[in-house]
Amino acid sequence: MIYSYNTCTITRMQEEDKELLQLFGKNLKTIREARATLNKFALNDSTLTPATVSRIENGLVNFKFVTLIKLANALKMHPSELLKDINYVYGEHNY
Repeated sequence: MIYSYNTCTITRMQEEDKELLQLFGKNLKTIREARATLNKFALNDSTLTPATVSRIENGLVNFKFVTLIKLANALKMHPSELLKDINYVYGEHNY
């Protein structure tokens, strides 16, 4: 029984992660399109390819902190600007 309970908890946490990633991705896409930034990030950094950016914008990948910094640099903004419109409390649906 405990195993089932833990599995359920993990599944719920993963669903919340997915919702948060989708929320961030939507925000990133809105900012990128508003700034009409370089053909989905024509960067010299091969780790931030158009495919990677697309997966982030669609909430399909849980990216690293370093990627957040690279995205902010590509958009010529502070990383906090990418998060400022996200009013999310983990564990609560408060967005």
